[in-house]
Amino acid sequence: MWTTIRSISSLLLSHGLLLIGNGMISTLLGLRSRHEGFSTEITGFVMAGFFVGLLAGGLYAARVISTVGHIRAFAAFASLMSVAVLAHVLYIDPIVWFILRVIAGFCMAGMVMVVESWVNERATNETRGQVLSLYMIINYLGAGLGQFMLLIGDPAQFQLFIIASMVYSFALVPLLLTRSSAPKPSSPQRMPFKKLFAISPIGVFGTICGGMINSSLMGMGAVFAKEVGLSVAEVSSFMAGVILGGMALQFPIGRLSDKFDRRTVLLMTSVATMLSALAVIWATGQSVTVLIACGIIFGGFSFTILPLVSSQVNDLVDRDHLVQVSAGLLIAYGIGASIGPVVAAQLMALLGPSGLYEMIVAIHGTLILFVIVRIIQRRRGEKAKSSFQPLGGLGVSSKQLYTEVLKSAERVNPDDMQ
Repeated sequence: MWTTIRSISSLLLSHGLLLIGNGMISTLLGLRSRHEGFSTEITGFVMAGFFVGLLAGGLYAARVISTVGHIRAFAAFASLMSVAVLAHVLYIDPIVWFILRVIAGFCMAGMVMVVESWVNERATNETRGQVLSLYMIINYLGAGLGQFMLLIGDPAQFQLFIIASMVYSFALVPLLLTRSSAPKPSSPQRMPFKKLFAISPIGVFGTICGGMINSSLMGMGAVFAKEVGLSVAEVSSFMAGVILGGMALQFPIGRLSDKFDRRTVLLMTSVATMLSALAVIWATGQSVTVLIACGIIFGGFSFTILPLVSSQVNDLVDRDHLVQVSAGLLIAYGIGASIGPVVAAQLMALLGPSGLYEMIVAIHGTLILFVIVRIIQRRRGEKAKSSFQPLGGLGVSSKQLYTEVLKSAERVNPDDMQ
């Protein structure tokens, strides 16, 4: 295993730097938008741009990679990302910022594709599980540590944008200096949305809900924390707690879902997420320590929803359609993620900062009712389960790696497909 990890250490380092930079700039822009006088509604519109770009990148960035190769594509994406970050301080306008966030999302999707395809090629069948676990830890640690980068400077000034740009530029170095040969890119076909919904309504609907929640948290979480009276350091701690909390319960809840009916575990987890969201609303009137603690508990449950619904889909789909299903779920996630921050911002403007978590409560209430109806309509089948796989905060990265892992495993073991 250690031989494999050493061979991809530069790739993992590049990926970690990407997540640190992305975690930093997401929170920074939320705070800076409010400082510049953008309304809550406009801030939500700006933050939604990243997820629009992420969806577009998930669908079309592979074409860039297949045309110019992994190394050149990564260099181009990282350079554009670095420029987009700096451009925020050159022209302060919500329309311009929205466009810059779309560019950033597209580039981020492309860079993650490059890193993950490379990691997947270097992992062997014997080490894939351990490599994937390490990859997920880097996902959450990078996004969480990025929150503390805000403590280096004042969000009202320009220095933090320069630092974020430098982080993205530094992410170029490990990958460009690696001696590993680049893998051949692949572009998975998408399954028709109607067919995907017929296979697993819970999977599609749950992915849309998860996209709305995750994007709202990443886009408007810092605005929520700032408007309830937290300082910049406390905002960083709150956001880091929510993200790192998401890492803590991935495997315990995943193990439960592997042993029991996945839909029942999803139902219980969604109830726990809704209750913990209510606890965050209650904690806004308590001490900062209590608020952060409630945020950690909320993050622990909230970030397990996407991998649960994804695993539910994998339980029902044929193995030779997993890649197409992954691409279809990417669209579902992008739909939810694109509208989540906009809806959250509208509710926060109408109801105050607690509107963010009130929206999350409403989404989970709807998801709970939907799951109950589906449990009543369709009993659990006898088909063997797939193994639970964790997902990162963006909801797409590790899923892409997972499906490519299964795809390569099928090539290695053709007898399994008989």
